[in-house]
Amino acid sequence: MGIRQYHLLIKGRVQGVGYRVSAAAKARQLGLVGWVRNLADGRVEICIEGDTEQLQLMIDWAHQGPRFAEVTHIDISEKDSISCFLDFDIR
Repeated sequence: MGIRQYHLLIKGRVQGVGYRVSAAAKARQLGLVGWVRNLADGRVEICIEGDTEQLQLMIDWAHQGPRFAEVTHIDISEKDSISCFLDFDIR
């Protein structure tokens, strides 16, 4: 266990379906901090930080997303540096 930070790039039908709002709600529910934003190429980008167990729950959720999302692929990378996020923000 321990605090880690992950960077996710989510591909599929993930914009215009409430993905960012739902991701923020789920992250806050799990006690995670970081941010989520839409990218110009249609993907959603998430930076999440927290306990490894909660992070895995968030990653599991990200593969499904909200009701109308269709996630086709997620690139996940672990970040070396841990930031000092205070909350989970929608950018």
